Amino acid sequence: MKVIAFYLPQFHEIPENSEWWGNGFTDWVNVKKAIRLKDGQNQPRVPLNDNYYDLSDPNVMRWQAELAKKYGIYGFCIYHYWFNGHKLLEKPAENLLVHKDIDIFFCFSWANENWSNHWLAGTDQKVLIEQKYGDKAEWRKHFDYLLPFFQDERYIKEKGKPLMIIYRPELLEAVKEMLDYWDDWAREAGFKGICFAYQKADGTVFNYANGRDAQYEYQIEYQPAECRKWANRKLVESATGAKRRLFRLLNKILHTEKYSTVIFSPRLAKYDYDRDWNIILNHEPESPKCVPGAFVDWDNTPRMQVRGSYYKGVTPEKFAYYFEKLVYRAVDVYKKDMIFMFAWNEWAEGGYLEPDEKNGYGYLEAIYNVLKKTDELPE
Repeated sequence: MKVIAFYLPQFHEIPENSEWWGNGFTDWVNVKKAIRLKDGQNQPRVPLNDNYYDLSDPNVMRWQAELAKKYGIYGFCIYHYWFNGHKLLEKPAENLLVHKDIDIFFCFSWANENWSNHWLAGTDQKVLIEQKYGDKAEWRKHFDYLLPFFQDERYIKEKGKPLMIIYRPELLEAVKEMLDYWDDWAREAGFKGICFAYQKADGTVFNYANGRDAQYEYQIEYQPAECRKWANRKLVESATGAKRRLFRLLNKILHTEKYSTVIFSPRLAKYDYDRDWNIILNHEPESPKCVPGAFVDWDNTPRMQVRGSYYKGVTPEKFAYYFEKLVYRAVDVYKKDMIFMFAWNEWAEGGYLEPDEKNGYGYLEAIYNVLKKTDELPE
């Protein structure tokens, strides 16, 4: 069983973040300023031994890789930011490419949406960098940047194809042409093509049923966003989807982020950990392409404050109990040998496997013990 954890490369300084949020900004700023808004909420979160690391240091990723492998994590799915040639937060992945001794499998999820400030409470919503896709020349430039990563022996391959995930597939312009070119260029480079996948999450306006996903070999059930959608009644889901489509259309027409997802979370929301995990474990995959997703925890109030949401009743013991059941379902129901985990280090959204002051290595130990018990430790 290949447990692949989503990996956020946000924890190092870049000029753009310093310009937009203040000198020296990283996501640790949000983590450190977090407060408990409700009784029973697990805030603030503190890394074990105050390990507020800097991802521009290759030794940090070396430590992360050693820790991940020790506890049975197969690899990292690193968020990739590319705005028609403008890169953001690329340093950790580029360090990984240079330092071949960092022993961890990895792949990319292209976070192909506008970079905006919608998550920051008390600010006017605006686009900081607009996501544009260009034409064949720009697609080639992007592919050429990705190719050395694809060629790395640590890059995750499926049947001889580099695994490339698209975060928001419905936003891609000329998607068929672009992915076809990428697939052809990968074959020219000696691969069998590219294994495209997408993160199937609540909020993506994507017609999965009409064949628009034909180029994608995997649909990753991105949790916990997806299970919340499954929990909604069809009428509520339909109304919410209509609102999202309307506001995204307004955003596009007016070139703004004013009508953003913050409208849908005007006040602090509390979710039930046991309920949502049971929803995951009782859900039947919508197609043979589906890949199961898991989550450790969720609390995005460090970013969203009172507009955020969090889970109650979260413990490493509960996580271990539910994760074991998901491993069996991955094999028996989904017929898959991988699970995507939210997340390795989403500290400002409460989803992390890295050790903290409250639970130590509890979540990593849970994964290791489950994989050992189920004979699913990666080779």
